[in-house]
Order: sequence, then structure tokens, then C-alpha cells
Amino acid sequence: MFENIHVSLTTPALLFPAISLLLLAYTNRFFALAALIRNLSADGKPINNSQLKNLRQRISIIKRMQESGALSFALCVLCMIFIYIGFNKVGALIFGCSLFLLLYSLLLSVIEIRISVDALNIHLKEMDR
Repeated sequence: MFENIHVSLTTPALLFPAISLLLLAYTNRFFALAALIRNLSADGKPINNSQLKNLRQRISIIKRMQESGALSFALCVLCMIFIYIGFNKVGALIFGCSLFLLLYSLLLSVIEIRISVDALNIHLKEMDR
């Protein structure tokens, strides 16, 4: 199945900037969410249960996004090590796993964006009152 697949050292290296930027974006989202939660708790105003549920869900998703992105990055490095020592087939397989983790991370990002939009809609409904 993997006989004809050839991955050179430059192939996984191409993902390094992309994954690094993604992890930076995920970290910024986490910090923004953490600041929002701190501001909500400092206000002393009652917080809607749906807002709390939404915030908890978003924190969990961002955590999984960061974990899968970091694992994808680690597998890229591992792939390069295996290719460097001459195990191209193993390196190609690890690179494929890295790509799937990156895809999973991106899908989680889309889900988190949708939940974030739901949170804004909840806030807008409260402003209508």
C-alpha cells in the first residue's frame, strides 16, 4: 500500500510554519476566552446558564484543538527523524497521521467558531431585553 509513497525531508518541513501559526491563533483564542471569563466573573452580574455551558464547551474544544495541533507538530518532527535515518515508509505513515491530526484540529476550530457565534447570539438576545 505504501510502496510508492515517497516523502522527502522537505515535505513535512512545509507544515512547520502553518502549524506554528495555527497554534498561535489557537493560543490567542484561548487567551481571549480566558479574559472574557475573568471579566464575567469580576462584574458580579449573574451569568446565564447557557453562557456558562457555552464557555465550558469552547474551553474544552480549544484544549483539544491545541492538543491535536501540538501532536501534529510533534509527529511532523518524528516523521523527519525517521526519514533522516532512512525509514521512509515509517516516516510517510507518521506524516499521514500528522496530516489527520491537523485536519482534526481544523475541524475542531470550525466547530469552536460556530459555538462562538452562538455565544454572540445569546448575548445579543440578552441585549434585546
